[in-house]
Amino acid sequence: MLGSMRFGLALPQYGFSLPTGRIGLDDAVGWARRAEDLGFDSVWLSDHFFYSFARYGADPSPIAALEPLTALAAIAAGTERVRLGVLVLAAGFRPPELVAKAAATIDRLSGGRLDLGLGAGWLEEEFVAFGYGFGTIGQRFGVLERTLHELTRSLTDPGSPGPSPVQEPLPIWLGGKGGPRLLRLAARYAAGWNVVWRVSPEDHAARVADVAAACGREGRDPATFRRTVGLYGTIGLTEDDARARFERARASFPGQAMRDETWETWRADTLSGSPQQVVDRVRAFEALGVEELILSPWALPFAVLEPEIVEVFAEHVMPTCR
Repeated sequence: MLGSMRFGLALPQYGFSLPTGRIGLDDAVGWARRAEDLGFDSVWLSDHFFYSFARYGADPSPIAALEPLTALAAIAAGTERVRLGVLVLAAGFRPPELVAKAAATIDRLSGGRLDLGLGAGWLEEEFVAFGYGFGTIGQRFGVLERTLHELTRSLTDPGSPGPSPVQEPLPIWLGGKGGPRLLRLAARYAAGWNVVWRVSPEDHAARVADVAAACGREGRDPATFRRTVGLYGTIGLTEDDARARFERARASFPGQAMRDETWETWRADTLSGSPQQVVDRVRAFEALGVEELILSPWALPFAVLEPEIVEVFAEHVMPTCR
């Protein structure tokens, strides 16, 4: 239904996330409160022991990261309305029973506001650094499936020692590109599927039939399967303003990964441009059945390097799309 889009904000979480070059729990909690005040529906963290710019061809040194479950507990205590989510927990990092207890505790602490995202994990450096087997993508998906099975059992079994979550069922989301294995698991175990951070409406439209097929194979009504999308964004009061923000992001980006990026290629699969251009992009996703868009307001994930982007989005885009 047009006019019912929800909006989330990817919170600062890493050493690169803020202009200060430092990150603390107070920063994440403060931005969650600010997002709530600005009218966002949800706030999100990700799950890494550390981040690395090696994938961009830059300095491979580990970058500090907040642990998401403990940080979400603090955010739950510091907010009242906004939903709290993680995009996404790496299945191999924690026993599923521990995840179930932590998730249920956060859901109770927040009064039933948790969205629990899970994925197979992808950053090999952190698996190796902390002694986890990285394996093949097939092996990691095997771990993900076992985790989903045990997690679901722990959260729903009346004989489980608990605590039980407020929400029944607790919303579980799977994050990934949307290949057949992931959509099969999502259709079987999850509330829905999230994909990030560069996705065009055309890309997403091509996956809608795949979602329906996965649901059909699992005997699930596709209408019950929810979809959300996270997107980078450089937004300004005018297109020239937004383009200038993009140029600053490109110039400061680590390594050479954005060297050949143009404004046109950037706009094609991000939330970027003037408010009206971004509203048009939101409407395109809404027409495809996407229920929530999560803004990561820069060219790096979970970074708020120009807070004005968040403010322009909240004041000039969100009200028009509700």
